[in-house]
Amino acid sequence: MLIFILKRLAISIPTLLVLIIASFILMKIAPGSPFTGEKNLPPETLKNIFARYGLDKPQWQQLLEYIWNIVAHFDFGPSFKYKDRSVNDIIAQGFPVTLTYGFWSFLLAALVGIGLGAVAAVKQNSWIDYLSVGVTIGAQVVPNFVLAPILVLIFTLGLHWLPGGGWNGGKWNYIILPVIALSTTYMANIARITRSSMLEVLHSNFIRTARAKGLPGYKVVLKHALKPALLPVVSYLGPVFVGMITGSVVVDLYFSTGGIGQAFVNSALNRDYSTILGVTILLGALTIAGNLAVDILYAWIDPKIRY
Repeated sequence: MLIFILKRLAISIPTLLVLIIASFILMKIAPGSPFTGEKNLPPETLKNIFARYGLDKPQWQQLLEYIWNIVAHFDFGPSFKYKDRSVNDIIAQGFPVTLTYGFWSFLLAALVGIGLGAVAAVKQNSWIDYLSVGVTIGAQVVPNFVLAPILVLIFTLGLHWLPGGGWNGGKWNYIILPVIALSTTYMANIARITRSSMLEVLHSNFIRTARAKGLPGYKVVLKHALKPALLPVVSYLGPVFVGMITGSVVVDLYFSTGGIGQAFVNSALNRDYSTILGVTILLGALTIAGNLAVDILYAWIDPKIRY
């Protein structure tokens, strides 16, 4: 198992390096400049600004210095638009917010989705199965940018139970609506995958053998059927966690949480290329780490993978 993990780590490190290089090159060839607007600056002023941010150096030197600052100091450099803030400051302010409600969204989607899918498979063709499938289909066809205003209309403007925006230090009543809006679609996908996988496992020969030995139904499901049925679900959960962070732009903007998605949109509108680059690399690194965690968990569940 240790050799398997080391091999996956050996693949992840150069992948992250390629991501940094590709993101840097694409950002350099992007049109426009963060220092130009409706009124063009004099060449002398632009020259001083470029010297201030090290943009007057050769491209290869800028790339090497940027990689070294990330690897050695985890420093993404200064913001091009906010003179008194660095990219690290912007990430440190927005990322904990997104990580908080992203984690609770992931937990809710995984627990409810796996539970719905497993129950629907065990009670196939019953009213529970039809209800679970109906709930997942309804949740899947309503995207978060449609669900978010519906939640505000019902729970904020209608019932006056929950606030419709803001963060307020991450209090529970400010987290509920963003978590529901972000997790619903993923929950439906997890339930659908779990149900189809569980049905396939429940019709396997080793499940028939377990039932023939007289094992109780709950032991057959929990001890013998659930673990192999979770293999395709685990493959999906890694990208789901990263997707809840990278795909939180609508939630950040609609509920004004101040998360990393809002910072990403603002930096794109302001052409703050250093912030865009830093957030892109951070989210790409999270994607690589999520896939690494899925590979390790998958190998732990299925010994055939690590062998």
